[in-house]
Amino acid sequence: MSELSELMGSTGVELYRRAKALMPGGTQLLTKRPEMFAPDVWPSYYSKAKGCRVWDLDDREFIDMSIMGVGACIIGYADDEIDAAVTEAIGRGVMSSLNCPEEVELAEALIELHPWFDMVRYARSGGEAMGLAVRVARAHTKRDVVLFSGYHGWNDWYLAANLADGDGLDGQLLPGLEPNGVPRGLAGTAIPFHVNDIESLRETIKGKEREIAAIIIEPARGEEAPDEYLKTLRDIATEIGAVLLFDEITSGYRMCAGGIHRRYGVHPDMAVFAKSMANGYSMAAVVGTEQVMQAAQTTFISSTNWTDRIGPAAALATLAKYQRCNAADHLIDSGEQVKQIWRDSAAASGMEISISGLPTLPGFAFEHGKALELNTRFTIEMLIRGFLGFRQFKPSLAHGQAELDAYKAAADDVFSQLAGLSDADLLETPVAHSGFHRLTKE
Repeated sequence: MSELSELMGSTGVELYRRAKALMPGGTQLLTKRPEMFAPDVWPSYYSKAKGCRVWDLDDREFIDMSIMGVGACIIGYADDEIDAAVTEAIGRGVMSSLNCPEEVELAEALIELHPWFDMVRYARSGGEAMGLAVRVARAHTKRDVVLFSGYHGWNDWYLAANLADGDGLDGQLLPGLEPNGVPRGLAGTAIPFHVNDIESLRETIKGKEREIAAIIIEPARGEEAPDEYLKTLRDIATEIGAVLLFDEITSGYRMCAGGIHRRYGVHPDMAVFAKSMANGYSMAAVVGTEQVMQAAQTTFISSTNWTDRIGPAAALATLAKYQRCNAADHLIDSGEQVKQIWRDSAAASGMEISISGLPTLPGFAFEHGKALELNTRFTIEMLIRGFLGFRQFKPSLAHGQAELDAYKAAADDVFSQLAGLSDADLLETPVAHSGFHRLTKE
């Protein structure tokens, strides 16, 4: 049996077929759908994960040079130090009628990193935290409309942008999102604008100055944020009395401990963290000024599971190891090396690619009419060579030089192979999806 046939006949591929009949969309997270990588080939499920390695249900070992737990596991999978802190927390009880002291310790640590903030509220996922933050911003300003740029999750407040304009979100990372189930009365309450386009933003604001509750952006994701852009947003928000909210769910902890906005010297009124802050354990935080955050007391925001002990314990242990090991420098160096690997491998093979992203969130794209097919074949060939490989890479502290060197050898080989294929020979499996697709039972 060929290596491709073995992958296509894996236990994980078969289990995913069953999953699609049991769960709408097959998975709980769009980004983890096998169709996003290599349909009918991607292993889909893991039996264990450690460091930067993952084992599938057939005990095949892969070095993860892809999305690394969707960017959540910034220290590495199953890190001994962080897991020990969590195990200790479990041993002392994760829930009781009283509150865990770790949530106060974590709040103090987050405010120490961001001294322009005064108060913290917690959730356990990024989508929840963004919903919480938007509610607080609206409660504080007593206004309804939010302006936003970038991707901010699945909540009604965000998908409402597609009620008035069916493709309003298409330029914000994920095209094709339908607002089904979102009340039609929310039309006009969420208005997108293009990143770095201040003139467009000013036009959007004109006549609505006293309706706008918040201006929401990802301060940096694809590239470093231009200083003047963030400063101008700060000035505009102050001028119209809106809350400036930075979504740091993806950018947080990637380039420095805490928010990437620490690097720019522009202080929002609120910031939201999740993903990397607890190295894969469920944890999210909304941090803001006292003036804005106290508005949480004027509305109802509450959840039992936001009081568990595991999230804060994991977040504290993650921050401690991140700072002690100077993880930011390691992440930046690893990402820069992978960018150079892509450049060199593509150049040596004669293939045209474009490379983008922060060094800690890099990605590449084939400059070719069959880009999706090439993406899919690249992923398949990387699987055959023992890598979860993709057109994106999210480095972790667990990625060492040995893994990067092995990845370089594999990338050189794969790019060379792809360059020698005709369009007709490019792919014998289904092509990967480029964005949101509906899945039906098979």
